[in-house]
Formats: sequence, structure tokens, C-alpha cells
Amino acid sequence: MKGFMSSTAVATSNLWLNLRGLFKTMRPQQWTKNAIILAALVFDGKLLHLPLLGHTLLVVVCFCLASSSVYLMNDLVDIEKDRLHPRKRLRPLPSGQLEPRLAIVTAAFLAIASLGLATWLNPWVGALTLAYLLQNVAYSFYLKNVVLIDVMILSLGFLLRVVAGVVIVHVANFSPWLYVCVTLLALFLGFGKRRHEISLLEEGAARHRSSLEHYNLALLDQIIGIVTTSTFLAYTFYCFESNTSLVPDGRMLLTAPFVFYFIVRYLYLIHVKKLGGAPDELLLQDRPLLVNTLLFAAAVVALIYIPW
Repeated sequence: MKGFMSSTAVATSNLWLNLRGLFKTMRPQQWTKNAIILAALVFDGKLLHLPLLGHTLLVVVCFCLASSSVYLMNDLVDIEKDRLHPRKRLRPLPSGQLEPRLAIVTAAFLAIASLGLATWLNPWVGALTLAYLLQNVAYSFYLKNVVLIDVMILSLGFLLRVVAGVVIVHVANFSPWLYVCVTLLALFLGFGKRRHEISLLEEGAARHRSSLEHYNLALLDQIIGIVTTSTFLAYTFYCFESNTSLVPDGRMLLTAPFVFYFIVRYLYLIHVKKLGGAPDELLLQDRPLLVNTLLFAAAVVALIYIPW
């Protein structure tokens, strides 16, 4: 009887350990990336339209499920390489906390659930969700090892999120410049992450990811300089388009300092604090960056939705 109770306790303990590892591998802290889907709703002046807000939040849920499926798949593909990484080796799959079979089944379930819900909401949103999943399959198995393309394909994921938000709210005033801004910002964060990986892993970087063999700090610093300048210019161009920004007299330019501060603060964190490996965590952990982002959001909502 004692042996039976002991084996039951061990099985229960292993189950909870696997479930905790599964939830951690789904990366709920990175669901914040999907907030970009709300951009179309906010910038098109429809934030207070409750039915559209509800539909947009459901699209956010779809991409949360899809992104968690992608994270599980990516960790399964990289399980051996992650064991060579000083930080990633502690993840549930490479550390042995999570059984691969459970991760495989959950990844498939989440992908099917996200596609089903997205297609039910809108066939085009379903198609965009499928494109997001296929893009990440290609990334996990091949494109992550192709220099420059690896970061560009990640930025495509952010663009697909924004387009899904545009489709679900049937936008009338959403400026194409915001597509450019989102893509460039994603490129900035992506190349910043590659820079952090090279700085952290040094000579072992290529063993972790083969594309890192073709990067160096000088190249990445030049790319980041080009992308940051382009991001700020693209946002100012958007601000000048008063017809699409819904704010007369170029007042949207009042939000430009927040964008500038975000860029230079992030550069400070990359170059001085040697951070940037996890942009989503950095946004929540660095108080000045978080406060600036919240102030930017408040300023945008005030300018668009409060009569002046």
C-alpha cells in the first residue's frame, strides 16, 4: 500500500511539474506582443465601439494561442541547441522539466484552436493566422539560420498581427505609414536581440544559432542605426498625415517625443546595460521604458478621442 501511495505521489508531482513547465513554455509573458493588434482599433477611432472591441480582443486571443503553439514548436526544434545557452538551458524542455510528447500534443491543439476561432471570427483573419503559423514553421526549421532573413521573417509576424486587426475592424482611416512603423520597430527589436546574443555567447554564438556566425557587432550596430532612424522618420510622416491620424493640425506630432525616447532608451539598455535578449520582458522590467509606453498610449487616446 505504501509503495502504491508513493508511486501515486510521484506521478502527481511529475504531472504538476510538467503542467508548470508547459505553461512556462507557452510564454504568457510574451502575449503582450499581441497588443499590437489593437493598433487598428485605436488609430481608426473605433476604440469605444464595443462590438468591434470585443471582436478585436478575440483576435488577440487567437494570436496568443497561435504564438504559444509556435513557442512550444520552436523549443522542441531547438532543444539540443538551447542546452548550450547559459539562459535557455533552464527552460522546461531542455532542462527535462517538460516531456516533449506533452509539448507536441499541446502545440498541435493550440494551433488548431487558434485557426478555428480565427476562421469563425472572419475567414481573412483565419487566413492571416494560418500565414502566421506557416511563417513560424518555416522560421523554426530553416529561416532562423539564414542571416538577415531570420530577423525580417520575425518582423513579418508583427505585420500580420496588425493586418489581422485592420481586417476585423474594417478600417477607414488607418495610415499605411503605421504598417511601416510596426515593421521597422520589430526589426529594431529583432536586431537588438541578435546583438545581445552575440555579446552574451561570444565565440559560442554560432553553435547556438548558425546565422549568428555571419553577424558581428559592427554590422548590427550599423543596421540598428539605419532602422532606428527610419522608424522615427516613418512615425513623423504618419503624424503629418492629419487625415489618416484623425488629429487635425499635425497635433499627433506631440506624441513623437515618446517614440524618440523609447528608441534611445532601448539603445541605452542594449549598449550600456547589455540587455535586449528578451524585448517583451525588458518592456515590463525597465520602469522608464514602461512608463514612457503608457504615456504614449495615453497621449494617442487623448488626441484621437477627446475633442480639442
